[in-house]
Amino acid sequence: MTKPFTENSLSTADPVVQSKRRLLAWVLLILVALIWGTSFILIKYSLTVFSPMQVGTGRIFLAFLFFLPYLLLLGNQFPRNRWLPLLGSGMLGYLIPAVLFATAGAHLNSSLAGTLNALSPMFTFLIGVILFGKRARLLQIGGILLGFAGSVFLVFFSATGSFSYNGYAFLIVLATLCYGFNINIVARYLTDLPALLSTASTFAMVGPIAVLGLATTDFPTRVVAPGSMPALLMLVTLGMAGSGFATILFNRIIQLTSGVFASTVTYLIPVVAVLWGLFDGEPLHWPQVAGMAICLLGVYLINKK
Repeated sequence: MTKPFTENSLSTADPVVQSKRRLLAWVLLILVALIWGTSFILIKYSLTVFSPMQVGTGRIFLAFLFFLPYLLLLGNQFPRNRWLPLLGSGMLGYLIPAVLFATAGAHLNSSLAGTLNALSPMFTFLIGVILFGKRARLLQIGGILLGFAGSVFLVFFSATGSFSYNGYAFLIVLATLCYGFNINIVARYLTDLPALLSTASTFAMVGPIAVLGLATTDFPTRVVAPGSMPALLMLVTLGMAGSGFATILFNRIIQLTSGVFASTVTYLIPVVAVLWGLFDGEPLHWPQVAGMAICLLGVYLINKK
């Protein structure tokens, strides 16, 4: 089994191996950022046909289908003794955020949703300090405060800079809080599992729940409706690539480095999301840029050694 890469192992690990692990982690980080940064525009176009609940549960169901062949071959390898952290990871890291992002995506620009996603490292660190015994330095506390300030700016100010509470933006903040819990759960309880086994097992826990949620809607009717194919292809890509393949890569990053390093993928996700938004004709206003800059500065300070 692959052991997680920690600071304590730096002194004993072979320098060449260290270098290769770091390089691989960065390559995977960039690839995940490209996939997840694109997910916001995919959500936007999936919502042209499907409801937020259908997009949220549908992407998890499709990710479950992505892993199903492997799950059928698992046999006794399924880590039954880890069912609770696997369920917690699946709910907090995938199913609940998927529904929250889809609900917010029906009312927000995809670029703004991608920008708010940058709060994930802040919550990862904060939850690690409060619940998992990590230590916080003064500089990191300052980073947390800046991150909160940036999120407040984005949630409570409109595109023109006037005060206007945006409850849908708060849903994105809530989703990043869930991500923070998930990354700490994976880093604490699941890093000794191979990335593919861990990810597939996670979706095995929440896939059936997503199917039940999807079954309460008129999803089959919308799938066969005229003109639904482009949105369906967007949803399939979102589920299988965004929630399936990219999640394997993300869990591998956590194994190679740490939960906090892996969460810094959100430095790059807003850039990709904003570029897609601009390409799609979405306006970019100064409050979004200012809020994103404040959030990213806070994340930088949290991760600064």
